[in-house]
Amino acid sequence: MKVNLKKTGGVISMEVFQTISQRRSIRRFKKEDIDESLVEKIIQAGVWAPSAGNLQSWELILVKNRRTKEKLSEAAYMRDFIAKASLIMIPCINQRVSGTVYGNRGVELYSIQDVSCAIENMLLMAHALGIGACWVGAFDEQQVTDLIGTPSYVRPVALVPMGYPDEKPYPPPRRDVADFLHFEEY
Repeated sequence: MKVNLKKTGGVISMEVFQTISQRRSIRRFKKEDIDESLVEKIIQAGVWAPSAGNLQSWELILVKNRRTKEKLSEAAYMRDFIAKASLIMIPCINQRVSGTVYGNRGVELYSIQDVSCAIENMLLMAHALGIGACWVGAFDEQQVTDLIGTPSYVRPVALVPMGYPDEKPYPPPRRDVADFLHFEEY
């Protein structure tokens, strides 16, 4: 199956597809702060992500403090590049928000889906603005929770170090659509 990109609604969808397909996980950053207006645009992209019942059941913590970034790097099993980022976004789920409306399924699934959509929107916006980022999911959750002081119903889901990229990684291999696409049933 081939992807057919056409002009739709006055917007050339090829630009969106290029942003999606050219985004890379960046692990080397220049020693330069990100302009606050760009950070605001990145966050706004997250705000516009879809969410179950439009509850937007996520929270976001920004970390710029050098020592805190170092401790987050330690909590992420010594991934040094995290400490070297200009800032680290810590997207969290607020289990009370989804749980109040959707019960256990909201806590265990919808809140994760909500924050994942927001993270992806923010990653794509960062890339479109020339900012590099990497979604890091491997970390000691208790260490991060203790460090950022979240209550028990707010769980960190990812660490997203961001900065101006100091590398240009090659595209990783991707599965062929025919390998995973099924029609009507598995």
